[in-house]
Amino acid sequence: MKISERIKNEILIMDGACGTFLQTNYGLKGGEKPESWCLSHPEIIQEMHKLYVDAGSDIILTNTFGANRLKFGELAPLIVGKAVEIAENVAVGSSKKVYVGLDIGPTGKLIYPFGDLSFEQAYETFKEMVLAGNNADLLVIETMTDLYELKAAVLACKENSDLPIIASVTLDSSGKTLTGADLSTLACYIEGLGVDVLGLNCGFGPQKMLDWIPEIISKVNIPIMIKPNAGMPYIINGKLKYDTDERAFSEYIEQAVDMGVSLIGGCCGTTPSYIEAVSRLRDKSPKKRGTNKYVPMICSYAKTVSFGEKPRIIGERLNPTGKAPLKEALRSKNFDYIKAEAIRQVESGADILDVNVGLPDILEKEMLKESIVNIQAITDRPLQIDTADMEGMEQAIRIYNGIPLINSVNGKKESMEVVFPLMEKYGGICVALMLDEKGIPETSEGRLDIAKRIIKEAAKYGLPKERFLFDPLAMTISTGQANASIVLDVIRVCKYNLGLNTVLGVSNISFGLPNRALINAVFFAQTLAAGLSAGIVDPTNKAMTDVYNAHCALSGNDSKFETYLSTFSSSEVKHLEEVLTLEKAIEKGLRKESGILTRELISSGKEPLDIVNNLLIPTLDKIGKNFEMGSIFLPQLLQSADSAKEAFFVIKNELTRTNAMSDSKGTIVLATVEGDIHDIGKNIVKVILENYGYRVIDLGKDVKKEEILQASLDNNAGLIGLSALMTTTVTNMEKTIGYLKKRISIPIMVGGAVLTEKYAEKIGANYYAKDAMSSARIAGIVFGLQK
Repeated sequence: MKISERIKNEILIMDGACGTFLQTNYGLKGGEKPESWCLSHPEIIQEMHKLYVDAGSDIILTNTFGANRLKFGELAPLIVGKAVEIAENVAVGSSKKVYVGLDIGPTGKLIYPFGDLSFEQAYETFKEMVLAGNNADLLVIETMTDLYELKAAVLACKENSDLPIIASVTLDSSGKTLTGADLSTLACYIEGLGVDVLGLNCGFGPQKMLDWIPEIISKVNIPIMIKPNAGMPYIINGKLKYDTDERAFSEYIEQAVDMGVSLIGGCCGTTPSYIEAVSRLRDKSPKKRGTNKYVPMICSYAKTVSFGEKPRIIGERLNPTGKAPLKEALRSKNFDYIKAEAIRQVESGADILDVNVGLPDILEKEMLKESIVNIQAITDRPLQIDTADMEGMEQAIRIYNGIPLINSVNGKKESMEVVFPLMEKYGGICVALMLDEKGIPETSEGRLDIAKRIIKEAAKYGLPKERFLFDPLAMTISTGQANASIVLDVIRVCKYNLGLNTVLGVSNISFGLPNRALINAVFFAQTLAAGLSAGIVDPTNKAMTDVYNAHCALSGNDSKFETYLSTFSSSEVKHLEEVLTLEKAIEKGLRKESGILTRELISSGKEPLDIVNNLLIPTLDKIGKNFEMGSIFLPQLLQSADSAKEAFFVIKNELTRTNAMSDSKGTIVLATVEGDIHDIGKNIVKVILENYGYRVIDLGKDVKKEEILQASLDNNAGLIGLSALMTTTVTNMEKTIGYLKKRISIPIMVGGAVLTEKYAEKIGANYYAKDAMSSARIAGIVFGLQK
């Protein structure tokens, strides 16, 4: 039986850790790259694989977790090829059927606009690994903390191989990814990409993962894999240990199997003895998971929106039709205007933002991609990608960070032949226009016939009717008074007879008539009452949002009338045009506006240092608290920090011009410890600390302890920050701290995914920074700026 079939029907045992196992049993040095041993110690890698197979593994992963070009240069394909060969030799030599999974780990970088790695660079990095390892039996993408990077890896797998794909992520203690995706978004995003298995690995032990499994299983219809750590790490006599033994590990894994998990194995700290302990579960009958009802959903990197229960508002203001300021912004590439319009709609209640940049005198394909990237940098609302250019549509869907709403397909044969494959490949929900080669039918029956034809054709591509929002196409009543009733009839039949979701551009109904706002609002109320699933409207129009909020209150879609009461108890204030202040510009991530507003404050007589102390620092503190509370996530934090940086730049120039430049608050040396080539966390800390006015000496990644000492002495540092992401390098962090403590008395703070406060204390650190904002507070304490 093929692995693709066994994945669906059996409990399969995967292997355990590679790096920590080699470190503990074969002398891999802390920080030494395990992947390099495929070339230098192939016999040891082969022996490790055999130990896991003998312990019961049905699937062994190649020793290629970090074997990509960014870490190994031109050696990467050679390492991948050799790793697959070693694992295949073990699989072929086994008396049972053993499958080889090509292990694909993260690059260690954030993708633009939150980092310096482009989406296509990430794609090419993973593509090279896939091509070099295509002799494997399946592809295993694991330990991903950013779903955008995972998307690049999945596309590289799908476009360069036909092997089954496992896509596995690592979550934080709150059950979210680094960029803020919760379990619903995780399910929507990963299943939407069309992978074969959704997985959780690393980060925590099996007990913690049990908290997340039920919700994930309730939301997806693909198999689930878990590969937990052997609990949390600690050090005894300089050796790395974990707090969950084989028996406890196996018992937790059995609970996961009883919930419906079917692929089980281990990550950091697990050994062949752990795999032997769980291999007894192979004989358990897999839990029969009922098929979850398909819920139409789209998502961004951190937010999911579903259709069918509560009606949704799709903001229409990022469409240049009839909007001269937006047309000018598109022509001049004024992305701050575009971002401000996006924020305005979100704050007015839009669930989804339509993005249409169609103008005859611009390069639409490029502008659409750039607009999507810029909008996603400042809001987590899902987007509707709206273009008639199908090549541009695919390019936009490809770089969109999430599973989008696609606008649109129609009943024309050529339209369906182009759009349906895109939906099949990238996921997403699609607006289906009720028109065909003959145009828009004049009757409700004619439009419904087109909807039925679209459904029938979509089924050939495996696309169920729930993957569409059907648009009955509102035509102005000024050319036919029956146009409104036709649309309302179609909406009712779709909802109550055919079980279809609908969407409508509401304002088209009033074209050519006076007092359009009144007609639009009344018609919107009628469509909502008829069962409309989503309205494309202007959410900043008070009449439209009033109708929507009243409808939700009346229909039971506003729990305890929270939205209605919060809206109308302060309606006079809510709908006043908000004055953009420097604080708001920074909070919203408007970089250009932050610089302009800072210059205006200086011109009005404000002292630059007063702006820093009374506006910028309090604003950063507020943003930091929101980040720690989970009300904003890493992308928004970085955009706000970038905007604050622009304000600081203006202030610095002014202080230099007036010879009033003040000293920094203190000097901090940052480094990722020797052997660790991940610097995402450290780079984020650097941005935050610089915004708080500290001088940061960034030594980069894989830094020797001697270099850290010398840089600290040369720069008269008052604080040292050390980072480690890999379990195999935390011993180097302990050695580095010990080395520094013997020679200098500078306080040391540590951070990284594998660390805890207790562990930091154990290895001699003075402070533990659980996130980037914690580092700013610690610096304030060290330099006497806060208690």
